[in-house]
Amino acid sequence: MRTGEPLPAVGDVLAALATGMWHWDTATGTVSVDAEAARLLGLPAERATLTEAQVRARLHPVDWNEITGVVQLAVAEDTLAEVRIRIMDERNRIIRVVRSRSKPTFDARRKAYELIGTLQEVAEPTPGSPAGRRAVTGDWRRSREAFLLDAGRALAEARSTAEVLRVAAGLSMPGFSPDGLAVFGVEGDRLTVVGHHGQRPGDEGPFLHMTLETDYPAAEVVRTGRAVYLSSPEQYRSRYPLTWPLAERFNRRSWAFLPLTVSGRTMGAWMAAFSYPVAFTPDERSVLTTVARMLAQALSRAGTAETERELSENLQRSMMPTLGPDVPGMDVAARYVPTGGGLQIGGDWYDMIPLPGGTSRSGTKSGSGRFALVMGDVQGHDVRAAGLMGQLRIALRAYASEGHPPDAVLSRASRFLHGMTGGDSSEGGAELRFATCLYAEVDPRSGVVEIARAGHPDPVIRMADGTVLMRPTAGGLPLGVYPDTDYPTTRFTLEPGETMMICTDGLIETGGHDLDTGWQRIRTALERHGGDTEELADALVQAVYGPSSHHTPGPLIDRREDDIAVLLLSRHGEEGVLLPEVRRTLLTVAQDEPERVAAARQQLREVLHDWASEDQVDSAVLLLSELLTNVLVHTDSDALLLAEVGGEKGERRLRVEVTDAGDDLPHKRRPGELASSGRGLVLTELLANAWGVVPRGRGKNIWFELYESPAGP
Repeated sequence: MRTGEPLPAVGDVLAALATGMWHWDTATGTVSVDAEAARLLGLPAERATLTEAQVRARLHPVDWNEITGVVQLAVAEDTLAEVRIRIMDERNRIIRVVRSRSKPTFDARRKAYELIGTLQEVAEPTPGSPAGRRAVTGDWRRSREAFLLDAGRALAEARSTAEVLRVAAGLSMPGFSPDGLAVFGVEGDRLTVVGHHGQRPGDEGPFLHMTLETDYPAAEVVRTGRAVYLSSPEQYRSRYPLTWPLAERFNRRSWAFLPLTVSGRTMGAWMAAFSYPVAFTPDERSVLTTVARMLAQALSRAGTAETERELSENLQRSMMPTLGPDVPGMDVAARYVPTGGGLQIGGDWYDMIPLPGGTSRSGTKSGSGRFALVMGDVQGHDVRAAGLMGQLRIALRAYASEGHPPDAVLSRASRFLHGMTGGDSSEGGAELRFATCLYAEVDPRSGVVEIARAGHPDPVIRMADGTVLMRPTAGGLPLGVYPDTDYPTTRFTLEPGETMMICTDGLIETGGHDLDTGWQRIRTALERHGGDTEELADALVQAVYGPSSHHTPGPLIDRREDDIAVLLLSRHGEEGVLLPEVRRTLLTVAQDEPERVAAARQQLREVLHDWASEDQVDSAVLLLSELLTNVLVHTDSDALLLAEVGGEKGERRLRVEVTDAGDDLPHKRRPGELASSGRGLVLTELLANAWGVVPRGRGKNIWFELYESPAGP
């Protein structure tokens, strides 16, 4: 270089030295490489910005794990990070070894590492050759333990046979990696192919149903329980001449067949095939043997879990009833999805029970057609919970078939469960268990529903226009807690076009939700649905877990925390008759239940969920509170709330009526500045578009109306 000439660019100098540059930012998850670094990674020799996943696919898994530790140590000691990395091709073969040097920094604000470094190829003998193994022996032995720990962890986390096979196919052993895998099982006196990797679909055909007496390495391994190592095609051909033609077409150079042994029993064989010669040194055989043992344990666990899942699913399905014949004027749909843990046996159940003829508590005579819907959840997710569920379901059917009203059915069921689980617990007998339950008696002709509830979530009503309300109902303690518990009955009418949903808490709370956030999720699914009852049942389950069927768990089973049971009852009107356009809710607030004033306020907010003006909604809730409180304070009777919304959106009318049995008519007062009462009717007069008091034969009705106005700016 002559004096005065500009120095060449750094990149040109490094490229001349066969050294590449790279920049890795963990905050963005990207790695930028120059042309030389891309070539060393086995990619086209051109500048590129890669994702971490793309880079990781080119590196040996053990080396990738080592990089993390080296970088953290370099940051802690403020030194360079230097590591040797094996670069892999698409067939998981080592194509070169490179040395990476970088200066890592840590950004505490972004909580991310940034590395700028170089890559330079290190001369290494061919992997798999004797010279290659001598050159990498020290590094291979150091990384063997890390590889086995990673492999053991991955296999231990596999939940199914298919997942175990995927993990096994992705294992990249230190210094030598098979490019063909097969797992053989045993059925009677024959081999089966459980799964394979590195071959084309259908290549397993000739190996299916071989007898254990066949002159084939895997058959010999199963017969003897001893591994077979074949270092060359010539060795394979001389030892197994009859089956060599089956293996010859795969163009492999070495094979290892190892027994899959669990509890002293050989359950199958594992084949690892290599496209280059492998001598199978003691170290290599040790690694293969350890992986085979872990693989056998993983396959055994997965097979047991799959058998248990199938058993529990069949058991749970056998306990779930059919919904019976069609109900005139109504549609019924139900779904049950078991938990993802244990045996998948839980205590959730639903039932539909035909009721005997007679007169219901509401005074409706019925010779046939009346039925009961039951939803329950026994505490626990084990075989005992499932057994108690089955017995409790039978008891409830028996009490219902005897003609008892809803409150009596639950009282008897609570006494029955307490006697089974809590009666002798003080003497070391049965474990105390309880169950939540909702029992609804339905008259399909009138739409009247009578509900008794034992610690169970309230039912939900989806109105004809899509408005969704949680329907507060009176309730008592869960079944089995106390033998002499009363269960009050709540009665309402399911209007044409409306759907009632009852469910267990698994539908609401699964996925880390509480009752409030879970309810909002379910409410959204109910409001957006536009199909029939069966499609709505599927939509509710999919809103929580993704696609599923009546009983099968679906693809997201690992996220499940609790069973799901959901039951829908829809009432449709006569053909050709328009559904009502009035949105209505009815609620009773008893003298001894002042807390239900809050439930009434929430009901009104849900009825007005799409009202144009939030200020008017707040006014309506305030006026409702005043009217209900006046009844509870100034009379000795209960209050009956009726709220109706009618008309075209944007011009709707809200009418709220509060009825009580008190004889004294309210009158407007002029409260002083410090008075604590007397403002109810003053507020009503100021905020309502219209209001009034209507005397009844016994009691009175106070009402107010609000007319929808456009939303404010």
